[in-house]
Amino acid sequence: MKHYLHQLAVAIDQVLNALLGGWADETLSARAYRLSKNSYRWVLVRSFIDLVFFFENNHCAVAYESEQERRHLPVEYRSR
Repeated sequence: MKHYLHQLAVAIDQVLNALLGGWADETLSARAYRLSKNSYRWVLVRSFIDLVFFFENNHCAVAYESEQERRHLPVEYRSR
């Protein structure tokens, strides 16, 4: 059940990101981390998201690393 809920949360996050003009296969958290390197506006967004997910240290950075490692995908897709 925990895995299901996590996958559902990732899917909702990706849809929200796409609705806000981002890539369909990227979470808003990962996008905020990626873009915060070059934009103060995204630093604010990242800070807000990290505050919302206060129970997870560096939520946006972890989300970005997860995207890089393709952890949200089935194992068969990760090695490509």
